[in-house]
Amino acid sequence: MITISAQIIALREELHKYNYYYYVLDKPTISDYEFDQKLKQLQELEAQYPEYFDENSPTQRVGGQITKNFETVTHQNRMYSLDNSYSKEDLIEWEKRNIKLLGTDKITYTCELKFDGASINLTYKNNQLERAVTRGDGFQGDNVTQNIKTIKSIPLKLQKSLLHSFEIRGEIILPIDGFNKMNLERMEAGEDPFMNPRNTASGSLKLQDSAEVAKRPLDCLLYQIIGANLPYKTHYDNMQFAKKLGFKIPDSIIIAENLDEIVRFIDEWEQKRFNLPYETDGVVVKINSIDQQEELGYTAKSPRWAIAYKYKTEQVSTKLLSVDYQVGRTGAITPVANLVPVQLGGTIVKRASLHNADQIEKLGLHLNDEVYVEKGGEIIPKIVGVNELSRNNETQIVQYITHCPECKTELVRTEGDAKHYCPNEYGCPPQITGRIIHFISRKAMYIDGLGAETVELLFKNKLIYDYADLYDLKVEQLIPLERMAEKSAQNIIDGLIKSKEIPFEKVLFALGIRFVGETVAKKLAKYFKSIDNLMKATYEELITVDEIGDRIAQSIVEFSNNLVNQQLVNRLKSYGLQFEIKEDESITTSEKLKNLVFVVSGVFENISREELKKLIEQNGGKVGSSISAKTNFIVAGENMGPSKRTKADELKIPIISENDFYKMIQ
Repeated sequence: MITISAQIIALREELHKYNYYYYVLDKPTISDYEFDQKLKQLQELEAQYPEYFDENSPTQRVGGQITKNFETVTHQNRMYSLDNSYSKEDLIEWEKRNIKLLGTDKITYTCELKFDGASINLTYKNNQLERAVTRGDGFQGDNVTQNIKTIKSIPLKLQKSLLHSFEIRGEIILPIDGFNKMNLERMEAGEDPFMNPRNTASGSLKLQDSAEVAKRPLDCLLYQIIGANLPYKTHYDNMQFAKKLGFKIPDSIIIAENLDEIVRFIDEWEQKRFNLPYETDGVVVKINSIDQQEELGYTAKSPRWAIAYKYKTEQVSTKLLSVDYQVGRTGAITPVANLVPVQLGGTIVKRASLHNADQIEKLGLHLNDEVYVEKGGEIIPKIVGVNELSRNNETQIVQYITHCPECKTELVRTEGDAKHYCPNEYGCPPQITGRIIHFISRKAMYIDGLGAETVELLFKNKLIYDYADLYDLKVEQLIPLERMAEKSAQNIIDGLIKSKEIPFEKVLFALGIRFVGETVAKKLAKYFKSIDNLMKATYEELITVDEIGDRIAQSIVEFSNNLVNQQLVNRLKSYGLQFEIKEDESITTSEKLKNLVFVVSGVFENISREELKKLIEQNGGKVGSSISAKTNFIVAGENMGPSKRTKADELKIPIISENDFYKMIQ
């Protein structure tokens, strides 16, 4: 008979293998459904038998751990930056210097593409991922291990290795398709798009909730292995060794015997790079011999044995025709330039992002200016400069609008905010339809048959003015509309009826309260249990909730105090939407901790922080995000922050251990 332990280990190894084939080799050997079923089976076994917990189990990839402050870690081996070159002449000079220092011209090189992402240093011990640290300033970086574990192409457990411990470095990247998809979803929800894949990848590593990181399609491409006794004497062979261990090493890496072969590689990829699924901005050339690398060593900033050849950013010039101003669902105004169509990066560009008023002022834009446009990682290109010498009497300075382009309300701009806003929240058409589109979106109410175009059509025909109006719609009202058949109309009504079963946390997210995203909505629903409790909550009560800061708390209070919102919520209640957590969603096992507020800090021996918080809530207690006069107890594990301990002493709040807590709920 197979023991539970053996069953769990077998499932973990099987899932690690499937992940490797899917995310590293791009050769799936199992369907998504079968994988999900096996993962679910493992999750159930681990929940039932917590004594077999493994921090590198495939179940840990879904995230869920919260990191308020990232630990600063000193790199065992400094992470240097690379010297940049922009011409073939620079490469010739670099080679000459190295020949002189080495006293030989018998040098071979590797050429690999320079991917544009966020540098990461991974440490492995005994074939398991021990730690992941950002580059930081090169000497020290942030420990982002919990977030890195959510990236499927990074192995948590290695196939058999010859090394007891080693470091491997790479770039965390966001594939272009994934980035564009994320931005389309954000814009459909009325949110500002991310600027570019690189910044988004870098920002993702510092998100506090690893479950949010898990939702982003991040990838990792490795470029250097570091250890005391590497198995091979060349960089190329060590990279192939790393590939066999399960790491994702780009296939584009080659050995170059001389400078001519390096130049051929650079020229070959100058155009081919635009067909890659990732952003790349150059080529990294390295001396292949590890012994020669060690002999050359480093300057104060860079390795002498490596250099980056940077491609020039593709740039074209065209004429600025006009500037449009788009209104998002939150009222944020985004200026967009209309251009004389021009080819850039394989596509025809007609529009370019201008971001905000400060950007327009900085560029000193005039209508009919000749402008320089670049296509980086943005979903639409950006204007990076102006040819002022080409100006003539026909140009006219671009004045940022003072009133909303849709409803003519005077715009406002709060101090410290880059954007202007239209304050006419309930009378501005794009804000009205934007909120309704957000309400019906996939992550919110997800109403079958309803999309953005249909919402615009319903609003145009004066059938809806807010999202509560959706539930008053009748089939006979829909059929006369353009492109609407009886079956389509019935599907919408059926979808609206079915949406009444959507759980409270999603309904709360659908309301579109500013700063209340998907994760925050879950926290609030779990904590307050019902919309009535939430809308009665004071600012002081809100900020005691884990993850809820000043901005979110203030936004919720403003929403709750608004008469229009109160009426909307009451109408939605009357239609039967879920505005409280069902009993089976929030099981309370006892009321032993009733009216007590706990703050959880540190690392625990037998339980995760999230599981501990769950136990607090299941026994009637509340979990606070920060220590305040309302905190009753602090449950402390290892590595509790000294500032928290000092504050607890000042406020005379008892600090209890994990075992003390268990005694309280026994």
